[in-house]
Amino acid sequence: MAVGSDIVTWYEGTWHRGNAPIIGAADHAAWLGSTVFDGARQFDGVRPDLDLHSARIIRSARAMAMTPPVDADTVQGLLEEGCRQFAPGAALYLRPMMWSRESAPGIIDAVPDSTGFAICIEALAMPEPGGFSLTVSPFRRPRPDMAMTEAKAGALYANNARIMADARARGFSNALSLDHEGNVAETASTNVFMVRDGVVFTPVPNGTFLDGITRQRMIALLRADGVEVVEATLTLDDFDTAEEIFVTGNIAKVMPVERYLDRRLGTGPMGQRARALYWDYAHSAPVTA
Repeated sequence: MAVGSDIVTWYEGTWHRGNAPIIGAADHAAWLGSTVFDGARQFDGVRPDLDLHSARIIRSARAMAMTPPVDADTVQGLLEEGCRQFAPGAALYLRPMMWSRESAPGIIDAVPDSTGFAICIEALAMPEPGGFSLTVSPFRRPRPDMAMTEAKAGALYANNARIMADARARGFSNALSLDHEGNVAETASTNVFMVRDGVVFTPVPNGTFLDGITRQRMIALLRADGVEVVEATLTLDDFDTAEEIFVTGNIAKVMPVERYLDRRLGTGPMGQRARALYWDYAHSAPVTA
């Protein structure tokens, strides 16, 4: 299992209970890592931006030279169908996935039309704020000419995993990672924001990290609420002088950073405001189906 134990899997037209096998030993993905995925959430009876997550996996598959076997509307419909197999108020992690099955004889690129498709939905509680900490990773993000950074590709997450493992080994929840020029990109699993003098700053997308759906939503919500948000090239010196730091991502949506390196930040007013804005947005269109 990945993150939970209460799981349903959709594969080849059927819903299966549990962690169903979906990839064969000879599949291209099994030995050459050609997988893409997306992650969405259900909590409190809502599924914010499910349409955007459903569309992004299609773009990721195409970026990896796969021909998606379904369209975004089909992905969204199946995700909604799968959610109905759980209690209406269940907190869920929704993960559609695509991968390549076949490669041409003697070469390593995949056959585009051999794309597999599955959905895995797992029960996963929403993390509560409190105690989240950040260090700085010694491992950097790849340039766009070094990896498929425009896709949410499984192959990228080996680097993310070592960033996270190193941070946890040193007693932190996560870590800032730098790009090839030494500027802050994101953490191992989230986009990152910092606050100084009432202004919110976040690293400008430069192709080395995923411009997350929750990140984009958070920027729009803050600006609509009258907060100045600046996308900029940020260094560790900027974070050393930050009054607040918070992160955004699909697992927790918005999480204040209470400790950065050896500095206690607590949960500041902007982090609380950002989280409240997102929750208000998410609950503005409840899902009852």
